[in-house]
Amino acid sequence: MKFIILGCGSSMGVPRPDGFFGNCNPNNKKNYRSRCSALIQTKDENVLIDTSPDMRQQLIKNKIKKIDKVFYSHMHADQTHGINDLRVFYIQNKRPIPVYADSTTKKYLLDNFKYCFINYSKEYPATLKLMSINNNLTLKDGRKKISFKPIKVKHGKVDSICYVIDKKLAYISDVSQIFKKDFKHLRNLKYLVLDCLWINKHPSHLNLEESLDLVLKLNPNKAILTNLSPVLDYDYLKKILPKKVIPAFDGLTINL
Repeated sequence: MKFIILGCGSSMGVPRPDGFFGNCNPNNKKNYRSRCSALIQTKDENVLIDTSPDMRQQLIKNKIKKIDKVFYSHMHADQTHGINDLRVFYIQNKRPIPVYADSTTKKYLLDNFKYCFINYSKEYPATLKLMSINNNLTLKDGRKKISFKPIKVKHGKVDSICYVIDKKLAYISDVSQIFKKDFKHLRNLKYLVLDCLWINKHPSHLNLEESLDLVLKLNPNKAILTNLSPVLDYDYLKKILPKKVIPAFDGLTINL
């Protein structure tokens, strides 16, 4: 099973649409960051977490030829607005793609992308099927069932979903607070992929200091910082981070 970080950039990416790189060195390819998204690749399934506005290019770049299901972390534009590009996988599969979301995200998707979920006509069928997130989620990997645990976290004024895969990796791309009652599910994992927006405080994201504090508390074998803004240059982070913490880059692949 593989876990691929398709995108590790903050909501406007790096560089921003106006070409702004901030502190990031444009000569380092690892500073080119598309919006946050990830893929779990098992023997049987390609499972996408979030449909970023950059999804099309992310899938082409990583040679992803199929998507079997999608799980959303939350309802913000940088996690949802690539949704229309799932249509090709409906054409491939000849059935609607299951899309899992919490109640707030479901409402947002229906309000803004209703056409994806409604049969308008024979020529324009529903391409996606909206599903509820529950605590009994599993992924198929050959003869094995892989646990896929959702954990609610705070992301400023909205909720976001952290996903824990096979009790080995937690993906927490957008977070300002993790509830202490859930620490038991997140401690001592092999990998922790964690939000780290920039240096200063932010109401909806962890900053560098807060991210490193959580790494100490949760004690993964390896921590990978994602949702990186133009403030955080890749080489700068490599230089200052503790040994077991690394910055993400688009296409980073983990074998689980």
